[in-house]
Amino acid sequence: MTVKHRPELDAIAPYRQGPPAPPRDQPTYKLSSNETPDPPLPSVRQAIAAGLDTVNRYPAMAATDLVRALARRHQVGEDEIVLGAGSVEVASALIRATAGSGDEVVFAWRSFEAYPSLTIAAGATPVMVPLTEDLRHDLDAMAAAVTERTGCVFICNPNNPTGTVIGAAELKAFLDRVPSTVAVVIDEAYHQFDRDPDSPRGLDFYRRWPNVVVCHTFSKAYGLAGLRLGYAVAPPELAQQTRKVAIPFGVSDLAQRAGLASLAAEDELAQRVERIVSRRVELERIMADQGWRLSPSQANFLWWPTGVATAAAAAVLDRHGLVARVFPDEGVRITVAEAQAVEPIARAAGEIRALLETV
Repeated sequence: MTVKHRPELDAIAPYRQGPPAPPRDQPTYKLSSNETPDPPLPSVRQAIAAGLDTVNRYPAMAATDLVRALARRHQVGEDEIVLGAGSVEVASALIRATAGSGDEVVFAWRSFEAYPSLTIAAGATPVMVPLTEDLRHDLDAMAAAVTERTGCVFICNPNNPTGTVIGAAELKAFLDRVPSTVAVVIDEAYHQFDRDPDSPRGLDFYRRWPNVVVCHTFSKAYGLAGLRLGYAVAPPELAQQTRKVAIPFGVSDLAQRAGLASLAAEDELAQRVERIVSRRVELERIMADQGWRLSPSQANFLWWPTGVATAAAAAVLDRHGLVARVFPDEGVRITVAEAQAVEPIARAAGEIRALLETV
């Protein structure tokens, strides 16, 4: 006999972490998790080191200093900030605060792969709205999917894994159609890499609509993926309810210290982001010359729609020492990382493009 468990959990597929690059004779690059290739800034390392002697103590659960700094950074009240162990934990808490048994959570698909499992784990039902042909959110269809059962809606902008963005006018039209009782969560994990002038900035909409929530993370542009730190800016009442379902002491003291130091070093971090954006543009140009017709990415990754040839494409990448995020029979997501990875990515892309022409 097995121990009793909730039967709906059988529908949850385990989250698949991007695999590491195995040791080989040739150089290898991990391009599977959208991490920054750069180590922490010296000032951030110093802040982390300063906290090592007190890890025997619980962290400040309210993270007062970091919350105050984020509130000041975004010009919102401290009661509007919700912290978590990465933005995925914040997303989980937001779902549990707004949706339960009999409720629904609406999001685009394909999008961030944790959305379905987080929704089912909360006891709610995922409503997955297909992307448009150009791999963007279909906001008209998403608005039509909102019903009296909808607890919240997620808009991943830029979208993971396609890198596409929505337009400001599209988002306004969408918000005008969604009832103010339904939370609309704009997940901006990659917003620092977004250079599309028409892409909406979530906080601008947060200030104008009472049901908008904005999620940010320190894992990507700030390079703190291993310390797990994210946050949401939410209306005070919803923020309060979300904190009730958050994990107590979920944000470590080291993460809080690193977050504060990163906010103080945003100019240095912005230079790193610009280098990643430049590499992304370079790779997109190279691939366009090879005959690829990709949807433009505004994130720190590229989406290659390899379809039924995805397994073969992954094998090509493997031969070049590249470990990417593979979505079987759909496509491959390639993190834009070290400068040294540009050349092998370009070579692999050329081989895969030729492979696709034979399929």
